[in-house]
Amino acid sequence: QVQLVESGGGLVQTGGSLRLSCAASGINNIHTMGWYRQAPGKQRELVATATTSGSTTYADSVNGRFTISRDNAKNTVALQMNSLRPEDTAVYYCYAFRLNPSGYKYWGQGTQVTVSS
Repeated sequence: QVQLVESGGGLVQTGGSLRLSCAASGINNIHTMGWYRQAPGKQRELVATATTSGSTTYADSVNGRFTISRDNAKNTVALQMNSLRPEDTAVYYCYAFRLNPSGYKYWGQGTQVTVSS
């Protein structure tokens, strides 16, 4: 059974920090894990990614404030979010991209992050 279970969302004041965690199970050959977010009325946007080899990418809007980390052995990924801003308010979705036998992206259920001003 494929599962991506997220945790760590919540309400925080501007300038605060939160840590999101995601654990994947039932998925083999995961190449990339990461996070998207979707704010009300906006499209889902890529926040951060981490490949099996350790390469990471960040959206310009979070670069320098957010840090993604991944444990390949445990199929987990975390997102440390510092210096949070009201514009970071969104539902955050974890994903896992399987490269083989065919490319496929699995999604978590989403976790709400709300930053109050």
